[in-house]
Amino acid sequence: MSMKQCKRCLLLESAEADTLKDIRERLQKIPLNEKVDDALYQQRLAFCKECEHLLSGVCQKCGCYVEFRAAFAKQKCPNVKKRLW
Repeated sequence: MSMKQCKRCLLLESAEADTLKDIRERLQKIPLNEKVDDALYQQRLAFCKECEHLLSGVCQKCGCYVEFRAAFAKQKCPNVKKRLW
């Protein structure tokens, strides 16, 4: 049986539990001076959830896991036409 891809879902909401666990472990290792605060992180994820380029937690513009990319202060959204961060 093939698994249906979840458009506009974060890994947290999809069946990618192992990948999400790995990302959460990596998030813990990011130095605080390179990380955004939780409020901004959640705001970025909310923006990603509304983006037409999100597919099963992956940004189709750059290929990254949005739940990882959104945590970095110096990262920018790759969707230059609709970028909010």
